[in-house]
Amino acid sequence: MQDREIPLESWPRRAALQHFRAMAQPAFSVTADVDVTGLRERAAPHGATPWLAYHHAALEAANGIDAMRQTMIDGGRGVREFGVIHASTTVLRDDGSFGFLTLPREASLAAFAEHGKAGLARVRRASGSLFAGDEPGDVSEQTLVHMTALPWFAFTAFTHARGAGDDRPKVAFGRFKAVAGRLLMPVAVDVHHALCDGVHVGRFFEQLQAGLDAI
Repeated sequence: MQDREIPLESWPRRAALQHFRAMAQPAFSVTADVDVTGLRERAAPHGATPWLAYHHAALEAANGIDAMRQTMIDGGRGVREFGVIHASTTVLRDDGSFGFLTLPREASLAAFAEHGKAGLARVRRASGSLFAGDEPGDVSEQTLVHMTALPWFAFTAFTHARGAGDDRPKVAFGRFKAVAGRLLMPVAVDVHHALCDGVHVGRFFEQLQAGLDAI
């Protein structure tokens, strides 16, 4: 798909954008569990860890939602919809700090895992700048879904840091937990309400679960 600009006058969500973009806190967050039973075993033949597998599934799900590929154009002129979006996630470094890792979108989990493992190794060894060791290539910051993993606890809610003018989707993954013989993982999705509604978040969770099941 190609990038495109959507003029406000022809956009069905014009009223919602104008309503929410002026708010001091225009984002909302939803946390729900997804089923990751057997994910480790299904991901292994692709050369992927569960961490890489659920990042890939979430990025593919986000790419399948038009609203999550959109950003507001400065000056209120409309909305830009990207043909493809990528991920930026956090990595715990060897010195106890964290850094950012860009994960370009790859339709193949195997290709995504190969690129991701090399990036993880670089960022883990790095120190100093939050971007040390990252090699984003030609990936634009505007096209990123911000992700993070917190494997230390199974949270029931999560609030993402969001600066002024930041309308990028944000996804957090929690610790796996055993429930009634299944393995579940909490996922928190935070979106800008000028671009996304509850229906879009619902579709994201549906596509995320389908993607995990298909691995």
